[in-house]
Amino acid sequence: MIDLDNFPPSRQPVGSFPYRLQQPPRPLGERPITPRENQRRLYMGEKPMWMPVWLVDSQYCWPDVVLEHPLYEMDGFDWWGTEWVSDDNAGGMMVKPGTRVLSDISNWRNEVKIPDLDSVDFESDAKLQIRRYDPDRMHLFHCPEGLFERLHELMPFDEAILSFYDDPDAVQDFFSAVCDFKIDLISRVVRYYAPIDYIVYSDDWGTQRSGFFSNEMFREIIMPQTKRLWDWIHSQGLFLELHSCGLTQQYIDEIIEMGCDAWAPQEINDFEMLTAKYADRITLVVPVAGIENARTEAEARSLVRTFIDKYAPRGRIMARTLANPDPAILEAAYDELYTYSSRYYAGK
Repeated sequence: MIDLDNFPPSRQPVGSFPYRLQQPPRPLGERPITPRENQRRLYMGEKPMWMPVWLVDSQYCWPDVVLEHPLYEMDGFDWWGTEWVSDDNAGGMMVKPGTRVLSDISNWRNEVKIPDLDSVDFESDAKLQIRRYDPDRMHLFHCPEGLFERLHELMPFDEAILSFYDDPDAVQDFFSAVCDFKIDLISRVVRYYAPIDYIVYSDDWGTQRSGFFSNEMFREIIMPQTKRLWDWIHSQGLFLELHSCGLTQQYIDEIIEMGCDAWAPQEINDFEMLTAKYADRITLVVPVAGIENARTEAEARSLVRTFIDKYAPRGRIMARTLANPDPAILEAAYDELYTYSSRYYAGK
């Protein structure tokens, strides 16, 4: 049970993304097994007892001392010397226009300083963060700013892309060093913030129209070090979930080949195709269409049943977090999702 009387208040700016993730998790009520065990079953390709809800049946661990963004998501500099500013249109932090840390990929070893994790006080921060834990839920660490993101946060985006062609060996050398850093960072988080059950790896690979790279270039440049990192994560007994913005479904075969356990695609991707073809090989997070606009509890329950009837038979499906401005309608939707999906899986 969570001790709500001693639940640590967030030190993040009110309303920010990390602030929201550090709030008490939504109560789930009595369940026949823990949400942790139920979600583990889904990630393992086994039958769950109900359909989990993304980031509701699990719980974030967001260390305040991990500075892949500036401290407390305020305007300023991250560990790598990149300057960030808040952007209302983006709903979060963005690299300040004109920022340049790296003059050319060939010079990265002279110009880029790998952050010194020995100087970070993980131990003190962890004592605060783990007081937020619900022991019945999976805990996840979001590993932001993946290999490609870190490159284009150090130099202009177009130059980062061109470096794939101009100096692929230097790009691989840089990605290898960032991969080593990520392994070091995650190993410390897993040690100090235990228990951590899975890692959300974040690296945006596309626009609203397509991926940034051809699949051939993705395999040549992105995959080698990404797979090395994901293999190491699995070697630690952790699951791996991908966060990658954009219309990136063109990489689904590569994502599965690298061993991804779960993916939460943006809604511009083709869920009909993805779930029909791939839900037996990877857990896919799928939105419940229409819930945000439901006007009655009955309508919300009907939408949920339609969703379960369509997607649950396809395999490893997790529902995206639900939203509705009416708390009673939202509660009805969550209740129906649990009860109706429980009946479905009990009958399989």
